[in-house]
Amino acid sequence: MRIAVFRKAHFNAAHRLHNPDWTKEQNEAVFGICNNYNYHGHNYELEVKVTGEVDKDTGYLIDIKSLKELIYEEIELRLDHKNLNLDVPEFKNLNPTAENICYVIWNILRDKLDAKYELTVRLYETPRNYVEYWGE
Repeated sequence: MRIAVFRKAHFNAAHRLHNPDWTKEQNEAVFGICNNYNYHGHNYELEVKVTGEVDKDTGYLIDIKSLKELIYEEIELRLDHKNLNLDVPEFKNLNPTAENICYVIWNILRDKLDAKYELTVRLYETPRNYVEYWGE
């Protein structure tokens, strides 16, 4: 039986959208208030989807407790109450847009999950704006 399991998580983080190769005027024109020199924050909502075959012995696709712990240890502790531009190495040279944050989260989790699982990450930057990445 093929099925999907979902786990939601939450983290708060600050960031500034900025391209260092552009002028101040270009950055302001493209990123608007998200280019605020003093940063700004979001209450991010994360949804992780794991898809695969149910184990015939356990009846689980994946132990949801282990998925919860993985997300907490690898994502929440790394990103929660952080300035993404300054505190998170993955964004040292990567603009922390919602798209890039979602992609980074996917890669972190992909490296830790068994290859037998398909992985999709959905990240809500606001209740109405979200992005989703499922690999290439």
